[in-house]
Amino acid sequence: MSNYIIGLTGGIASGKSAVSARFAALGISIADADIAARAVVAPGQPALQAIASHFGASVLQADGQLDRAALRRIVFADPLARSELEAITHPAIRAEMIAQCQQASSAYAIAAIPLLAEVGRKQYPWINRVLVIDVPRQVQLQRLIARDSIDQALAESMIAAQAQRSARLAMADDVLDNSGTPDQLDAPIAALHARYLALAGQA
Repeated sequence: MSNYIIGLTGGIASGKSAVSARFAALGISIADADIAARAVVAPGQPALQAIASHFGASVLQADGQLDRAALRRIVFADPLARSELEAITHPAIRAEMIAQCQQASSAYAIAAIPLLAEVGRKQYPWINRVLVIDVPRQVQLQRLIARDSIDQALAESMIAAQAQRSARLAMADDVLDNSGTPDQLDAPIAALHARYLALAGQA
């Protein structure tokens, strides 16, 4: 069980997955909020039952799976509905993340939370330290356009929908600059790994 947890976050197309994969290659357990979000709405889970009770059977497919497209249409058309959905899912996601971190066998664990700056660190009081994966906006824009094969206007709107870069940096204990090539991650990740091992040993 890991009792030292690093919250990893960053803007869209900043390279969070690449960084997480490198920590995983070092033997560090990764709890991923995106994976947890899918797990808590699987058939039979209390969160899915609560969603169906609140939004109606139309958000379920015939096989009992969540109809994500139907739910998306509801919540994106109504900010209140989106808040109601988050009130159901976010506590379940956080509980799943805690469970994954507690089950980790590595000296420390990483909780990858893309929207940490949006929801606030207070929602995750069990995180000991925050690592922000940072890239300049222009690099972020170029990578997002290339990754998703979208135009600049859509990429700009996707970036604008997230927390500002300054907000993420303000909550950071550590910042990893990922504006270079993938090979340039090796040295800073090795240094962070050594630091986190030391901190976990003192916890």
